Amino acid sequence: MSRALQPDEELVELDAEAVRTWCARAFDALGREREEIDAINVYPVADGDTGTNLYLTAEAAHRAVEAVFAASGPDTAETVRAMAHGALLGARGNSGTILSQLLRGMATVLADGCDGDHLARALAEAARAARRAVARPVEGTILTVASAAAGACAAGGPLVRVARDAYEGAASALAATSGQLDVLERAGVVDAGGRGLVAVLGALLETVTGRAPDHAAPAPLPPAAPREKCAGEDGPAYEVIYLLEAGDAAVELLRSRLDALGESLVVVGGDGLWNVHVHVDDAGAAVEAGVEAGRPHRIRITHFATDAAPAPGRGTAQDARSGGGGRHGTDGAHGQRYGADDGYAHACGTEDDAARGERVPRAIVAVVPGEGLAGLCAEAGATTVRTRPGEPPAEDELVEAVRRAHAREVVLLPNDTDLRETAAAAAERVRAEGVRVALVPTRAAVQGIAALAVHEPGRRFDEDVVAMTAAAGATRYAELAVAEHRSFTSAGVCQAGDVLGLIEGDVAVIGKDLTETARTVLDRMLSAGGELVTLVVAGDTPPGLAADLEQHVRRGYLAVDTVTYHAGAEAPPLLIGVE
Repeated sequence: MSRALQPDEELVELDAEAVRTWCARAFDALGREREEIDAINVYPVADGDTGTNLYLTAEAAHRAVEAVFAASGPDTAETVRAMAHGALLGARGNSGTILSQLLRGMATVLADGCDGDHLARALAEAARAARRAVARPVEGTILTVASAAAGACAAGGPLVRVARDAYEGAASALAATSGQLDVLERAGVVDAGGRGLVAVLGALLETVTGRAPDHAAPAPLPPAAPREKCAGEDGPAYEVIYLLEAGDAAVELLRSRLDALGESLVVVGGDGLWNVHVHVDDAGAAVEAGVEAGRPHRIRITHFATDAAPAPGRGTAQDARSGGGGRHGTDGAHGQRYGADDGYAHACGTEDDAARGERVPRAIVAVVPGEGLAGLCAEAGATTVRTRPGEPPAEDELVEAVRRAHAREVVLLPNDTDLRETAAAAAERVRAEGVRVALVPTRAAVQGIAALAVHEPGRRFDEDVVAMTAAAGATRYAELAVAEHRSFTSAGVCQAGDVLGLIEGDVAVIGKDLTETARTVLDRMLSAGGELVTLVVAGDTPPGLAADLEQHVRRGYLAVDTVTYHAGAEAPPLLIGVE
């Protein structure tokens, strides 16, 4: 962080430390406002995750800047480039992707100078670059706010005046967005992405003046319209995002192809590395187009029907799976990922606390298969709900578990895609009782393990939820099951007794032997990269299965760690997670 400005002292130029401070303050500001921005997210899809996506994009930029400072004493040009490059790699969702391009546009100018005139030109280039990146620009969005910021400071001048003019221009434009898009006007909100940009520009103004902006970002307007009346319900079914290594000519062809396939197309980056975001009905075709253009990686596909957030206004954090911004691991806890020490138990609470009538600050409620996994999570301080094959817990069971946790704040981990709606309904019921509940949309037990591993009860609730959501979203998951009857699958026809390898819920491998099928599934998952493999083994699987798979990973993937948990009875034969 740069030195604190003295009273009445203002910066005349952005140096490397000032850019570092701006980046950190933008990250902090988006963390503070994440929940409110999520709550007003109704465009282009009402999935309640714009604040989270912007926060995670800013986090990636912040990490990149801190990394260059840890390695050397960077100059201003190196710092702004690191900020933009980190955002490109970690861009999440539609607004996060556009924010990364805004930062990239600014970096191309600020690398040559960082006084007021350069900042004005940087904001103008940022607005132009962002519009070029969007296939079909729409007014009343973050693009409008960016253009207004650039226009308000176009005359240039001293750094402080340019920063203040840009912020005030953006804030005024944000207030007007509700009248520019019908969906915003019906919902009674301003544009969520635009509000995030105002927070970033507010952080810049605070950096150069030493004072937080007088004109705060607008509070959420009246409660949003019911979700079924918001945008996105009749749009494409999937959000597809990936990083792409490709040349400029190939990317231009890719833009045309993806624009014909779907909507909300944003392609940002340059110099051979791009971040591609699009909403489509045919996710496979979108990925295939990337393969033909170059080398896609960190591919993320989100199905809106199953992964969309609850209605705006509920204030729950959502998984920003629509990006790839680096891996969120387990803070080095590869061996013993859990340890319910005294501080953890005090912060999270125990059932003894509930018995004494003491409401604890925060608790985790997790749905888990198998008695062994339930015991593991309980040791980590979580209240558990057991699920058995073909017997998912009912809404009342989840409500009772949250009540039993007896906490003021609760993070709910359903650990099953099919439980999402049930868990959301249970969370809504308990919120009516005055409990603050966040639903982290974990789709498998291994995602729940990853989320629980990064849980820190001492930090702010929304920051804890974002970290857990990011860790879960960075964990790809697979499951091995045994076919009960002959059936057609996405991998071909299976017969009763065949071993099915399901990756992210779809049958990817059909085999005859459990161990051999598991190896094949592991190889497919690790072909896309990974740092940690989690194996959750049921009690009735072959005794040597876990050891064989651990050896397979050690032999073929030297940089990948493996951790094994035993789920006990009434669990799937094998669950696999790759982070």
